[in-house]
Amino acid sequence: MAFFNERGRIRKVWNSFRQTFRTVNPNSTQGNTKHRLLSKKPLFLAVSAVALLTIAGFSGSHYVQAHTVDYVEVYHNGKLIGEVGSETQVEEWISNKEKQIQEKNAGIHMVLDAGTITYSDKSAYNAKPDSSATLQKLEGLIASHATGVELVVDGKRVGVVKDKATATALLKRVEGKYSPTVKAGKAEVTALAYSADGSLKSKSALKSVKFVEKVATKEAEVQPADIADPEQLYLQLIKGTVKPTSYTVQDGDCVGCIAHKFDISPQVIYERNKWIKDDMIKVGDVLDLTVLQPQVTVETVENVTETESIEPATVVQKNSNMKAGQSKVIRQGQSGKKQLVYRLVKQNGYLMSEELISEVVLKPSVPAIVMKGTKVMLSEGSGRFSWPVTGARLTSSFGQRWGTLHRGVDMVGNKNIMAADNGTVSFTGQRPGLGNCIIINHHNGYETVYGHLSKISVKRGQTVEKGQRIGIMGNTGHSFGTHLHFEVHKNGALQNPLKYL
Repeated sequence: MAFFNERGRIRKVWNSFRQTFRTVNPNSTQGNTKHRLLSKKPLFLAVSAVALLTIAGFSGSHYVQAHTVDYVEVYHNGKLIGEVGSETQVEEWISNKEKQIQEKNAGIHMVLDAGTITYSDKSAYNAKPDSSATLQKLEGLIASHATGVELVVDGKRVGVVKDKATATALLKRVEGKYSPTVKAGKAEVTALAYSADGSLKSKSALKSVKFVEKVATKEAEVQPADIADPEQLYLQLIKGTVKPTSYTVQDGDCVGCIAHKFDISPQVIYERNKWIKDDMIKVGDVLDLTVLQPQVTVETVENVTETESIEPATVVQKNSNMKAGQSKVIRQGQSGKKQLVYRLVKQNGYLMSEELISEVVLKPSVPAIVMKGTKVMLSEGSGRFSWPVTGARLTSSFGQRWGTLHRGVDMVGNKNIMAADNGTVSFTGQRPGLGNCIIINHHNGYETVYGHLSKISVKRGQTVEKGQRIGIMGNTGHSFGTHLHFEVHKNGALQNPLKYL
């Protein structure tokens, strides 16, 4: 109003000026003196009027500028929805909205679907943008949704967690459950190799860990109720479901055969059926094959390094001055050491295969020297054994295996089976679990056993020499594939064959 009052005063001055100017006629011949006096007044009034008009114009412009309001037009997906005082009001409102949604859904990653919001700067005299109405309208145009990370196994979703970090940590935890752990500086190893004298020293090196199935993670829009507790999902992955299963032993079955048939580890069978001794099962036996069915399978490959002692051989020196059967120890033997490296493949902690991949002699044994009479039978062994199979590859070692004692070593290679030392065949025929079997007495306290043969080429009482073929490798008895089962006995006590080979 001050601006318009100012304009009224200026108009009055201007009208007064115009009236005065009309009353003074410069063409009149009367009162010249008065005219000269009065002529100065219009000039003054004119100058004053111009000054007032200038001041009024400046004052009006300044007033308008002082009452001009800057504001912002807000567009949602290109459509005008209202006006606010500044962009900051909208941005802060959105930020607070995101916090409210996140607090309402604790532990879940929420995303605000605000669409595309753009702004246009505006200004107008005495403008009054209704920010509250604009924000209220914006609230009706936005939505929110939860996001999570799906765990996918072989193309099938098995669960959802809140974010990528949780998914990664969960999968690492599952892998870690079946990886060798270290306690007190010593690796925990579940190896088949065993030392009867307790002198075995071993260490494990993990070579690889992987999922057998195709395991992937994928970010996705989910319902908040779909997001699982990581602990519950972990138990679901490693335990899965339990399916009770029993099996009746059929003719020709063996533990390894049944394990292969049901795609499980033999270790499962031994753990669930502790009554099995020395691999002995018979037709009609009912086996409990109940196992967990985890949703993922973790396969680990470990190299287990073991140090074994090497039993000294015996060198016999013939002495014609000594009668047959007489002997004398010239030098005591000394044990040596060798390093064996096994490759163990496990699935979810169960041993699936074991392979001897390296053998290095660290300290050679020193053979004992025994002097004996010259009348030495050809059947008497030297005490130094050779491998009964050419190109032998060890498939199972001596010792505790799945809760029971494996009495010898298993090996594959050339199918011809050879006598490990000189001796006399003391047994040929069938033995429980071993199928076709040969036993050789070496007449020096040692006996060797050869099992699972497909053919026996010698007879009981026959004298054989080291390296002589005695049979053919087979798959008879309780066997899970063509191989040789080889045992060494010393004075009736079971020995680890690897100490003598």
